[in-house]
Amino acid sequence: MPDHDGRPTALYHVYCALTSLAAPLIWRVVRNKLREANVPDKRQQERLGHASLPRPNGRLVWFHAASVGESLSVLSLIRRLADRLPEAEFLITSGTPTSAALIEKRLPPRTRHQFPPLDTAGPVRRFLNHWQPEGGVFVESEIWPRLIVESARHGVPLALLNARLSDKSVAGWKKRPRTARFVLSKFNLFLTQNDKTAANLAAMGAPAGRVRPGTNLKAMSDPLPIDHGALDDIGSQISGRPVWIASSTHAGEEEIVLAAQKSLLERWPDLLLLLIPRHPERRGVIAKRLDASDLSAAFRSESSPIKTETQVYVADTLGETGTWYALSPIVFLGGSLKNIGGHNPFEPAQVGAAVITGPGYFNFAETFAPLIKTGGAIEVQTETDLSAAVDHWLSDDQALTRARSAAQSCVKTQSNALDSVVETLCRSLDLT
Repeated sequence: MPDHDGRPTALYHVYCALTSLAAPLIWRVVRNKLREANVPDKRQQERLGHASLPRPNGRLVWFHAASVGESLSVLSLIRRLADRLPEAEFLITSGTPTSAALIEKRLPPRTRHQFPPLDTAGPVRRFLNHWQPEGGVFVESEIWPRLIVESARHGVPLALLNARLSDKSVAGWKKRPRTARFVLSKFNLFLTQNDKTAANLAAMGAPAGRVRPGTNLKAMSDPLPIDHGALDDIGSQISGRPVWIASSTHAGEEEIVLAAQKSLLERWPDLLLLLIPRHPERRGVIAKRLDASDLSAAFRSESSPIKTETQVYVADTLGETGTWYALSPIVFLGGSLKNIGGHNPFEPAQVGAAVITGPGYFNFAETFAPLIKTGGAIEVQTETDLSAAVDHWLSDDQALTRARSAAQSCVKTQSNALDSVVETLCRSLDLT
């Protein structure tokens, strides 16, 4: 069991004092961001610990995640946990308006969303007094010292799930070993994405007996939703043309993707690129890149149709990625040609796509490893490599079929792993 009697360190007291002094400024910055996203005033107050919903009766299990990817990755786990604990209710907290909007569209049964409290005394106290969770699950690298320590003081058993820490973060915590041990001792369980994180946590001071290497929870997520009306509409506009997708692209990657598309058009003159930027608000920058590339484009956000002459269709909307994946069996995943960490390859694989990635997929190294080994995904380095990979799968139906089959086989292996995570959580947080 966690060492709830461990004495706070001087550094922890300094952290609490400084965050309390900075609280008005922190709140002002957070509130402005929420206002810019048109979050209602009542919901803004959730960041101060003022709940906008009543606490449900009975057992409540709380999941806390940072943003979109982390939040969506736990939804399938909550669904499976809801089956395992039919009397339980669930709360999920996440800090960004984008994550809140997407979560609201996909909430599992008996689940509600709130913004998390600021990591200061008043908001944390109000949050815990209202919700009184019987178990708390922090996702990935969301280590907020006061929220963690106060939750433990309230008797909430805690787990750090899908744990992932950057080398910089690990080095910083190692310089403060007593404080690291004090904070990490509050967790009953650390279920990490890989062996490296497990070793890092133990080196930082986490009790070794509570650290277990696992797998990337995002690889176990439910398939993305598909809007079949939109699928039929866009499919009719494409009208049998060959299509490939570049998804979750970041700054500096669109230029490479567009260059690959121009090269591919020399052999496949009717080829359509479906471009899905990771951040749709970058549409202005992407439009300039398209103008410079001299490619004919249409934008989803402008309700522009796909015409015969359209060479690039920019899917600059939120919540429709699953629909786009259903349109093409070839998906390049961005965040990988730059040193960003990549994105979840199982999302396109779940709907039958073969995957292409750049070398910078380190956040999903364990997920990509079996995909690449079995041929369900391939790694490219340059624009020339990317166009060659797409051309190969466009040209060779049998090779594409083998790659798609290999990708789906990797997906199927994750179901039992998710059941194991559920059972581990139930035992460690005493939810059985």
